[in-house]
Amino acid sequence: MSEKRAKDPSEKLGFSNLMIWNSRMVSTSIYVLMAGFLMNYCTDILGITPAYISIILVVSKLVDGVTDVLAGFIIDRTETRWGRGRPYEIFMVFLWLSTWLLFSCPESFSLAAKSVWIFCMYVFMNAICVTFLNANNVVYLVRAFETKEQQVKLTAYGSFFTMGAAVIFNMMFPMAMSKVATSAAGWSRLIAMLAVPLTLLGIIRMLTIKEQYNNDVKAEGEKLKLADVFTLVKTNEYVVRLSLARFIANTVGSMGVTVYFWTYIVGNVSLMGVTSVTSIILLPLAFVLPLLRRKLGLGRLVIWGFCVSIAGYIMMFFFGGNLPAVVAATFLTTGGTVPFSMLFNIFLIDCADYNEWQGNPRMEGTLGSLTGFANKVGGAFGGFFLGIMLSLSGYDGTLQVQGNGAILMIRLLASVIPAVFYLVIILIMRTYKLDKELPKMKEEIEARRAAENSAEGVH
Repeated sequence: MSEKRAKDPSEKLGFSNLMIWNSRMVSTSIYVLMAGFLMNYCTDILGITPAYISIILVVSKLVDGVTDVLAGFIIDRTETRWGRGRPYEIFMVFLWLSTWLLFSCPESFSLAAKSVWIFCMYVFMNAICVTFLNANNVVYLVRAFETKEQQVKLTAYGSFFTMGAAVIFNMMFPMAMSKVATSAAGWSRLIAMLAVPLTLLGIIRMLTIKEQYNNDVKAEGEKLKLADVFTLVKTNEYVVRLSLARFIANTVGSMGVTVYFWTYIVGNVSLMGVTSVTSIILLPLAFVLPLLRRKLGLGRLVIWGFCVSIAGYIMMFFFGGNLPAVVAATFLTTGGTVPFSMLFNIFLIDCADYNEWQGNPRMEGTLGSLTGFANKVGGAFGGFFLGIMLSLSGYDGTLQVQGNGAILMIRLLASVIPAVFYLVIILIMRTYKLDKELPKMKEEIEARRAAENSAEGVH
């Protein structure tokens, strides 16, 4: 029976499952884009200095570090009638509630009170909500859909929906921001208009898709121990490399320099949505990714992708003020990151297989937590880095015209600096060999499972 499924797994997937599964991903992808405006909101609306906000974001990661480890551990030990990962989808509700509150800071507050508000909401949003949503995703995926090919197609084809949502957001939000978000109250209204429908969209799969498969290695009733978390870090070199790569990638993705670039380099922030045309062109990549993965392997595919992004950033530096050049460069920078971002969960499934091959618990939840923590630290560091560099350059959000130092820094942050960061990722991923070794490992795992099942049958 399992052999038949392995030969033709796609017939069991279904278009409805594809749409429903990725409804949450659409919601969270828009949340990520929305969070990228936090620095701009804090500096230009609340009047908080970039450096001060940067410190707030970094300090919040101290809390995040604790909750990330705990969340993965909690989910890996969870046993409910709804399943292991599925119950934690409820955090979608709290994610959008906290996002709305984050962008609803009362304008009448003192600077200190505003800072405390931002800190508290940001911590709740990231250290609790995003943490559990990162940790449960792969756990839910591998128990809702049995085969690797189904999981790859859900992840890859799902990028069609998430990129489509990003297109709509990037086209509409800058225009809405320029008209509605002109004050603190305006920002609150705008986020509320997004939060309600995106909350409803985000919980659809929790209500409709069940966990049906149990791929646990440990015997029934055997519980994961806290020591297993430390064993994972010591014995799984691949998750360490992936965590570092994800940290760097999200540092670049979360710097939030785009709005500054369009304001001061291009000269018209309302045109920022024009680059969304690049996402439309990139949508077919969703259907090509499974094929490219089989031909190149995950590691090589990601390396080639980041090479494309680097080419785009170099182009951005030399032709950044020219609108057609910006659109073309954005096409390259965005397209190059698609393999890494859209197929990242497949990396985690491979890491779980590697854990099992070593004789350890699969720990999908903990894997998601560790890499999710790296992702969030990268996000915070991106904001911190942006704030520090802008402050050092003499940027002043109250000025209509910025000095030459600030202009040069914005150009570098939007081009050369991301290119250097991505070069580091390429060097890290050159040592990722797991996708080549996995077929042999899977054979050994299946043989081991068959032997264990046979032994249980005898007893």
